[in-house]
Amino acid sequence: MRSEVITVQTGRRPAVRDVTAEAQQFVSGEDDGLLHVFVPHATAGIAIIESGSGSDDPDLMTAIDGFLPADDRWRHRHGSPGHGRDHVLPAFVAPYASIPVLRGRLALGTWQSICLVDTNGDNAVRQVRFSFLPG
Repeated sequence: MRSEVITVQTGRRPAVRDVTAEAQQFVSGEDDGLLHVFVPHATAGIAIIESGSGSDDPDLMTAIDGFLPADDRWRHRHGSPGHGRDHVLPAFVAPYASIPVLRGRLALGTWQSICLVDTNGDNAVRQVRFSFLPG
């Protein structure tokens, strides 16, 4: 297995960041296999969604705000208001995804992108680990 960590700037507010280009660069030159994408954070996840059309940020964040509001209902209360929901996020947006790689290309659908989902404005910088498993 080959593995690498990239750093992603997410800023001080909830954000969705497309990391598809970085993932493609990581697997470029490989043969067939599997790309595993993982965020080593308790308050972030990975989503395979359409990006750039509004489906990512703001639509995904609007949906997350609807079922995980950033208010005072959470027992986990350190950090910014509503921070407890950030710790619940990975139960709904998993901190990982696996994507087939065929002849060095990500086998994503036409409109699919690999996106880092970060609802935690307390951390402006995130890490994403790419791991390639040859087939």
